[in-house]
Amino acid sequence: MPRAKSKAQLDLSNLPKTMAGVAGIEMVLIPAGEFTMGEAGGELDEQPTHRVTISQPFYLGKYEITQAQWKQIMGNNPSKFVGDDLPVDSVSWREVQTFIQRLNDADDPFFYRLPTEAEWEYACRAGTSGKYAGDLAATTWYFDNASGKSHPVGQKAPNAFGLYDMHGNVREWCQDWYDDLYYKKAPSDDPTGPVNGTWRVIRGGSYFANVAACRSAVRYKLDPELKLDSVGFRVAASVR
Repeated sequence: MPRAKSKAQLDLSNLPKTMAGVAGIEMVLIPAGEFTMGEAGGELDEQPTHRVTISQPFYLGKYEITQAQWKQIMGNNPSKFVGDDLPVDSVSWREVQTFIQRLNDADDPFFYRLPTEAEWEYACRAGTSGKYAGDLAATTWYFDNASGKSHPVGQKAPNAFGLYDMHGNVREWCQDWYDDLYYKKAPSDDPTGPVNGTWRVIRGGSYFANVAACRSAVRYKLDPELKLDSVGFRVAASVR
C-alpha cells in the first residue's frame, strides 16, 4: 500500500530553496526527478545503467560537513587535515550516525540522515548525463590540483543544483549497504540499497583521486567502522 503523503510532502512546492539547520549547516532543496544511474563504460558494479526516479524533493548539504560543525556537535576533531573550514575526515559511518542523531535531538525543522546512494548520484549529476557535472578542474579538488590534502569547502564552482565538492575534496558516506550486484535488482523508484551487508557505500572523489575515480557513477565500499583521511560526509534532510 502506498504511504500516505505527510503534510510536509504535500507542501514541498512551497519550501525555500535553501535553509540553515543545526550548527549552521546550509541545506539546498533538490527537486524530484528521474535520471540514469550508473555508467555503461564504467566498472562492473556501475552496471547495468538503469532509470531511477527520486519521487520526492529532499534537502542536501550545500557543503561537506566541516570540522567546525563536527566540533560543535561532537566536541572533538578526529581529522588529519586540521582547519575549521576543511571537511571533517577520519570519521566512521558509525560515528556519523551519532552525529546525525545529535542533530535530530536538537528538534529543529529538519529530520537529518545520510543520503541514499541513488540520491547522492542524482544530486551529483544535477541534470547531467556525462562522466562529470561540469569541468573537473573548475569544480573539484583531486589529485591533479589538491597538493595531497583537503581544502576548505566551497572554494570550487558548484554544480547546477548549487552543491559544492561533490566530485572531490573528500569522499562521502552514504546510508546504503554496498552490493556489487545491486544494480541488477534495484527498484526503479527511490532505491535504498540492500537490506543488509558488510560494507557501506561511499561516493565521490577525493583530494588524492585520479580523474577516473571522480566520476559521478563511481561506487566504493568501506567497513562502517573504518576511518580514512579521504572520507567525510554531507547530510540529507527532510522537513519534519
